[in-house]
Amino acid sequence: MPNEPEITFVSGFTIDSDAPPERTPPNLVQLCRENDELIADLARFSENLVSEAAIRRKYKDLLDNKAWTTLGQDDLLIEMIEAEKVRRIRNGSAKREKAQQHIVRGPDVLAAIMDDPRANHRHKVDAIKTLDALADNGPKAAAGEEKVFIRIDLTADTRAKGLPSDPADVITIEATPRPGSAPKQIEGDHSERLDEEWRR
Repeated sequence: MPNEPEITFVSGFTIDSDAPPERTPPNLVQLCRENDELIADLARFSENLVSEAAIRRKYKDLLDNKAWTTLGQDDLLIEMIEAEKVRRIRNGSAKREKAQQHIVRGPDVLAAIMDDPRANHRHKVDAIKTLDALADNGPKAAAGEEKVFIRIDLTADTRAKGLPSDPADVITIEATPRPGSAPKQIEGDHSERLDEEWRR
């Protein structure tokens, strides 16, 4: 009929419709793959550093029972968690966190030695001294702390080829130098001598 308005059709859309557009539900597994913090926490969970209850509490809006089972069946997510575990071993994070969990039990063990009437007196004195050192967090203790960080980058050949480098190939070692000793290779400035050797 000539008085009726012409209906226009556009591919993929419904024109003049009061219904809201349909939304595609987010892919839970993909969201988890893109969540670096969650992957790190799941790696820590597999290392027995954090409990399942703590992870579920932290990500309660994301992980229900069904989601937890679904994530455990995703091979790519499991590979990402395994890669994160390797990275944590290489940069020392796993060792550091495990040591921190165990060392907090140290004062209880020392206190038991100190209070044990059958313990050797020398052992008691050593326990008291060690407890005293652990309890001291004043300026004297802070001033005496020195750290040496050694960074080994194994990605030079990869970057030379123009390929992206893998952060897991960078190894960082943290050490505490012995009091009063400095490694010979870092004493003084040898840059001028090295420049002369390169010019020869």
